Amino acid sequence: MNTNVSDPSSAKDVQETLRDSVYRKVTWRFLPLLCLCLIAAYLDRVNVGFAKLTMLDDLGFSNTVFGIGAGVFFLGYFLFEVPSNALLHRIGARAWIARIMITWGLIGALMPFVQTPTQFYILRFLLGVAEAGFSPGAMYFISCWFPSERRGRVLALYLTAVPLSSVIGGPLSGYILALFADVGGWHGWQWLFLIETIPSIILGLIVLKVLVNRPADATWLSEQEAAVIQKDLTNEAARNQQHSGFFSALRSKLVWELSIAYFCIVSAVYVLIFWLPTLIKQHGVNDPVHIGWLTAIPYFCAIVASLLNNAHADFSRERRWHTAIPCFVTAVGMVVSWVQFDSLVITMMVLSLTAAAASTTQAAFWSVPPTFLSGAAAAAGLALINSIGNIGGMVSTSLVGWITDLTGNSQDSLILFAGILLISVVLVIRLPANLVNH
Repeated sequence: MNTNVSDPSSAKDVQETLRDSVYRKVTWRFLPLLCLCLIAAYLDRVNVGFAKLTMLDDLGFSNTVFGIGAGVFFLGYFLFEVPSNALLHRIGARAWIARIMITWGLIGALMPFVQTPTQFYILRFLLGVAEAGFSPGAMYFISCWFPSERRGRVLALYLTAVPLSSVIGGPLSGYILALFADVGGWHGWQWLFLIETIPSIILGLIVLKVLVNRPADATWLSEQEAAVIQKDLTNEAARNQQHSGFFSALRSKLVWELSIAYFCIVSAVYVLIFWLPTLIKQHGVNDPVHIGWLTAIPYFCAIVASLLNNAHADFSRERRWHTAIPCFVTAVGMVVSWVQFDSLVITMMVLSLTAAAASTTQAAFWSVPPTFLSGAAAAAGLALINSIGNIGGMVSTSLVGWITDLTGNSQDSLILFAGILLISVVLVIRLPANLVNH
């Protein structure tokens, strides 16, 4: 029997198919580039840990000097993160992210010329100033293109670049240290810093060509496709009117609680990032190439775990426990890592579990703030959370260096940061479910 009444379920299916197609197109357009940019950013955090293997002896630096130098990066990050994102919101993500990348690349290229602790501190601080705003800026850019029900998976894909940078950067850094030692009269760590700053400059120029600040300006989207994205984002902004202004985010109790939680998470994560090569070396692995390949194993596990966890979080529309549980597992893993196993295999299994849980925690965590922040509030809130969180990187790396010099063992600090992580678990569980689980 013929009927003129259209089938609502069929029309809904067509609309969902269109939406899936649009967001798939946007994902392939932007995400590979953003991942490469984040890999370039984290190469600096990976390479300084590998440079430590020979740099300290060549320059006569102590572990305390290295820890302070590695950590002072985050002071520059902290001081300039919120101002940087304020400018990003005003100028646009495309131009500002490109500026960030090119600037940090140029400063990073000066690292091979470091001779004194003071020079090391100054350049690391300036590197933090230059990079300030990049991660929250990129996540703010993602929030300008993807609604919350799709953002968790996209953020997880984007943040897989963090462990992937270690999968790539570990072996790469090891090879550079080994193959370029004494080439042209330079030490391997000098070549390491120089070579690994080149990608960020090149990618910064590509960002200027590829990124588009908003759907309406994307010439590669049809009017209908751009309208689909804009409608989703407008509906979400209407739900988030409580926190849409720049300064409303800075006054939000939830933003400050998340900032403290992220401070604790970052404190633990950077203990792993900076000191993992050293922990492996303590098992008698001295070849930088072998250390590089071994550090890649935990981070490969982290990529798989992070993607699975955030895909399930989006499917179930649950954010708190998908963040709190891996955070708790990270704390347990750090306690177990504190035990000095004779077996390298057992140590690698524990480190793999811990690194996987840590990366999963970070990826899940960043899907939470955009659920109640939008517009300028998202730019401000993401920057504040990230800047305070990254002070945790400064505190942890400095403390680990001091504790290592004091006790002669890097692992003695792990129990401290495992306890700090439990604070994050409590703060995340306390978040109002009706606000963040959508």
